[in-house]
Amino acid sequence: MSRLVVVSNRLADPRKPAAGGLAVALGETLNRTGGLWFGWSGTVLEGGTPGEGELHRQQAGTVTLATVDLCKEDHDSFYLGYSNGVLWPVFHYRLDLAHFDAGHVAGYRRVNQLFARKLLPLLRDDDTIWVHDYHLIPLAAELRAMGCRQKIGFFLHIPLPPQQILAAIPQHEWLMRSLFSYDVVGLQSETDAMHFARYVQGELGAQALGEHMFRAFGNTIRAQAFPIGIDVDEFAALTHAKDARDTYLRMREEYARRRLLIGVDRLDYSKGIPHRIRAFRELLAHYPENRDSATLIQIASPTRESVEAYNDIRQELEGLCGAINGDYGELDWMPIRYIHRVVARKRIPGICRAAAVGLVTPLRDGMNLVAKEYVAAQDPADPGVLVLSRFAGAAEQMREALLVNPYDAHGTAEVIQRALRMPLEERRERHQKLLQGIREQDVHWWRKSFLDALAQMPRP
Repeated sequence: MSRLVVVSNRLADPRKPAAGGLAVALGETLNRTGGLWFGWSGTVLEGGTPGEGELHRQQAGTVTLATVDLCKEDHDSFYLGYSNGVLWPVFHYRLDLAHFDAGHVAGYRRVNQLFARKLLPLLRDDDTIWVHDYHLIPLAAELRAMGCRQKIGFFLHIPLPPQQILAAIPQHEWLMRSLFSYDVVGLQSETDAMHFARYVQGELGAQALGEHMFRAFGNTIRAQAFPIGIDVDEFAALTHAKDARDTYLRMREEYARRRLLIGVDRLDYSKGIPHRIRAFRELLAHYPENRDSATLIQIASPTRESVEAYNDIRQELEGLCGAINGDYGELDWMPIRYIHRVVARKRIPGICRAAAVGLVTPLRDGMNLVAKEYVAAQDPADPGVLVLSRFAGAAEQMREALLVNPYDAHGTAEVIQRALRMPLEERRERHQKLLQGIREQDVHWWRKSFLDALAQMPRP
């Protein structure tokens, strides 16, 4: 088997599965092939020359971790300016939050060229390269321009918007054309794959060669949905470990008289947290039997707090939670418990298991693995109910969840009420089917499906 080379903006030690989803998914193949994981070191140098950065290498068992430093100018334009100031909002359908500064795209390309220059000498002739996410869309084009002829795959972890939204990005043709330097382009959902097909045919004049195959600019690529999953057994093991079990027992004792609802998100405008809080207020207003009974625990981990949009959403969220607690709270009951900090991953399964309803209601999400983790954490004999946004990629797979439109606060409240009153037999039946689905298409299935598709493509 050829060596796997993974390229992503940030790295994780594959010896530590809890470090993140990519580490869980790719660690097995990286370790087996003596692989290489390449990306940004996380270091931002105040001085330094744009387009330059020192390469660092270290061993993590059989895996080589190779990282590059960025100067402040490159970091600000590549990461803050273009990746998170343009691509993140546009790909999540938020043109109103995008900042189309002409200088940012130059920095974005400059860092991708830097990564290509630093990576190329580390490659072996028979390596298989797998590039991840929106930070590195043009990386294969830069590698090809430098003579790279290895197979290269790309996976987009966030949604791909429709043609008309993509076309609002200045230089969108250059950005999307660069995807034709890959051999396989992986997307999270069938909706994303449909958007890709319509864009490349409508804007780039690509020819569809049959199912999933497209040709343009002298290259043939495969583009299809490979929905990412979780390691169900690993998360189940976390659920039964001491930290999660202690958390579960403590919450069951503390909330013995309450029905718990749980939301676990990064504080991001794509997650629809204020919309969820408004739906909970509708629940209390129109179904008064939930007063002094239902408690929503909303964990909103800090993220990108230097960006103005995130400060705005934090203020909005804190105002909403305070108003609802003030209007409906009692001396011994607080409707919403809002937590704006990182909660240890090892405790999350216990919180999920204690919750009668899991609320995963993003306005737009590539997949959303919290939905799958909530299902994996449940007690099959007495499972909770997953309420899931129809705009999460996970909704295509998880049809037995209760699907909602998060923009409809009253409609979402009605579905939450249905979840709270759902009979045990129906809860068990839905949970069994959901669990079966996330087991069949888990993170190992995702990795194997993508790498098998890449292996079947002819060498460039």
